[in-house]
Amino acid sequence: MGSLIQQQRLSDADFRSDRFAEWPRDLKGNNDLLSLTRPDVIKQLHALYFDADADIISTNSFTANAPSLADYGMEEFALELNLASARIAREVADIYES
Repeated sequence: MGSLIQQQRLSDADFRSDRFAEWPRDLKGNNDLLSLTRPDVIKQLHALYFDADADIISTNSFTANAPSLADYGMEEFALELNLASARIAREVADIYES
């Protein structure tokens, strides 16, 4: 997932969206945050796995934990990020489920 996200060449603004526009730290590279700020991108990437005949996918929550999010001062968002990532994965899986 991380490699696919990097291929999208997203800007810091993509990671911020309106919600985190004034966040005092750089957010580019906080890939888990995209589940909140660019769920459309995460959905597209999950779809790539299913289009390649994957039977399962993982959530976009590799570093959605307080210690990792501390790099961005975003520890308080760990639960929200995990929930959003799970919802997105489930939504895409439901589309491809047959």
